[in-house]
Amino acid sequence: MKDAMVTTGLGIDWFRYAGSVLVVLLLLLGLLWVLKKMKSFQRSNNANSQMQLLETINIGPRQKISLLRVGSKRVLVGITASQFTALGSWAETETATEGDLVA
Repeated sequence: MKDAMVTTGLGIDWFRYAGSVLVVLLLLLGLLWVLKKMKSFQRSNNANSQMQLLETINIGPRQKISLLRVGSKRVLVGITASQFTALGSWAETETATEGDLVA
């Protein structure tokens, strides 16, 4: 008789464990959805700002290169853990020609 009760108790424990894991996963997915919505809301609010981040490339664990639009100019910025460095800037209407490219 005790064996039947132990098995039933283990079954309930597994259901509680699985239910708890399911609740945690659902909470994580809900939080991820909220964060995505907040990010898209933030981007739509920044559409009228004078400075916009156009693109970022990671080149190392703590090093990035970012292309910014500031007013009517584009600015290429190198970013490390300790500093920002302007690598170049040009008017937005200019286009790169073959002579401008560095090999």
